[in-house]
Amino acid sequence: MQGTIATFNEDRSGVIVLDGTDNAGRRIAFDAAAFDVSGLRLLRPGQRVAFECDEAGAVVAVRIVTMHA
Repeated sequence: MQGTIATFNEDRSGVIVLDGTDNAGRRIAFDAAAFDVSGLRLLRPGQRVAFECDEAGAVVAVRIVTMHA
């Protein structure tokens, strides 16, 4: 799934605003562990991300959206 970073906190947690017709505008929180999987140092509000959820719906990985040629 993909979305846009709404908030990113000093503790490395944050909130993603979801894209798509079914979930547009829905917000989903992620914790520091999900951010740490990315290997990134920082996220900025407005940045596009892809993310993965577990069976319970919790975000387990956040990654930057990249374009492939």
